[in-house]
Order: sequence, then structure tokens, then C-alpha cells
Amino acid sequence: HFRFSSANSINWGRLAPQIVYYFSAYEDMIAAKKVKRGKPIHICVPTGNFGNILAAYYAFKCGLPVSKLICASNINKVLADFIRSGTYDRRREFYKTESPSMDILISSNLERLLFELADRKAGPILDWMNQLATQGWYRISHDALDRLQSLFYGGFADRMDTSKAIKEAFEKYGYLLDPHSAVGYSVLQKYREETGDGTPTVLASTASPFKFNRAVLEAIGRDTSHKDEFSLLQELSSIVGQVVPAKLAELKFLAEVHQGVCEKEGMAKVILKFVGMD
Repeated sequence: HFRFSSANSINWGRLAPQIVYYFSAYEDMIAAKKVKRGKPIHICVPTGNFGNILAAYYAFKCGLPVSKLICASNINKVLADFIRSGTYDRRREFYKTESPSMDILISSNLERLLFELADRKAGPILDWMNQLATQGWYRISHDALDRLQSLFYGGFADRMDTSKAIKEAFEKYGYLLDPHSAVGYSVLQKYREETGDGTPTVLASTASPFKFNRAVLEAIGRDTSHKDEFSLLQELSSIVGQVVPAKLAELKFLAEVHQGVCEKEGMAKVILKFVGMD
């Protein structure tokens, strides 16, 4: 018998430390005199599967003073649309973007938040999830929507917004954002412009720019044509003054091990073969 697990965002092994680092970030803000203890903050999270922002919600439920959770989507804005309307609709075009971890149309962790919004009653959740599976959409109750919108704000950033955010943050702060974090930065700016709300905010930076070197370098005006990925890593390293992460640097010298490709329908067969049970 085999037991399989995945270290993706539905795993509590990911959610638990994420809850903790929001408390840690709050303590850092207090130490930096950006907020007084007990005063609320906002948290802005770029997300597609609703994992990291769910951890922020759980931190809020654990007592962290939070007045707004800002959910930042890329152009696959199913979450932003849901928060604004109460209707979750996956029947839309899917886009491949420079922030691939957010390229999601069915957000797995959202079900956990819905459970809380429905007073931990399983019935409505089962109905909504069944409707999503069979019809591709569902609409939550007015009461659940009111609860959702009292804490959450949803916004999105397209590719141009994302590139602009990378460039602006680098020129203004000397901080080089990856495309995912740049989506959060852009949506936070839009939220502030829309609401005039200047509450101190934690912006979750959810990836490394080194993993998206070409997109990041192009955003700050560098020519990446005719350059391989490893040359771009070194160029990025010289710009930010940081060493290329070891796991990325060593790829240049490692042999390619996994070459198999399969469609999702064939995954079960491939896994059984991998563990010697085919």
C-alpha cells in the first residue's frame, strides 16, 4: 500500500507556517513603528488556489488584527469576480500568464472559506460544489456574500499591470518583484486608489524573481533576446546584488532525469508505473 501526498497549497503542511508568518509580519511592523500593537492591518495576497490568503484568514480568526484581506488575481480572475459578485463561474477562457501559479480556474481552498461563511454547515457547501462540478458555476447566499465582502476585497492585474508594477517597485524601492508578487502590488495600488484607504498593509511576496528571470528583466527594460536562462540568472544576480539560488544555479550542471509527459487523464497509469504497480 502507498500513501501519496502533495506539498501544494491544499496541504496543511503549507497552511500552518503561513498562518505563523502573518503574525511574524505584524510583529515586524510593530518593531518598525509602522503600526501600534492592537491596531488593525490589511493583508494583500496574490493567489489562484486561495491557499496563502486562507492562511491569512485563519490568522485573523486566531486573533491577528486584520481589517481587510485583499485577494489579488491575475487575468484568470475567477476569484476577484467571485468576491465582487458572489458568483463563482469557471466557464471562461483560460490564460497562460507570467504568473503560472495563479493560472487556476477551480480554486481548491475556497471551499474551506465557504464552510466558515456558511457557519460550518456542510449542506450548502455540498450543493455549491456539486453545482460547480455539474454546471460550472454556483452562487452563494446573500448572507454568505455579505460576510465575504465585509472582510475581503477582490481585484486583478493583467500582464501590462504586472510589468508596470515590477518596474515601479524596482525604481521606487530598489526591490525586484517576481510576477506573482507584482500582481499583489498592482492590486494593492488599485485598492488604495479606489478606496483612499491607507491602512498599513502586509503584501505577501510569494515567489522569487530568479524563477521568472526573463519576465522580470523585460519588465525593467532589459533585452533578453538571444540569451539563455543561465545567462539571465547571472544578469539578474548582478542587478539585485544577490547570489543566484543554489538549486537554480546547479541546474546547469545536472542531467535531465524526468522526461515523461502525459495528459491528466493518464496520470493514474503513470503513477502506478512509477511505483512498480503497473
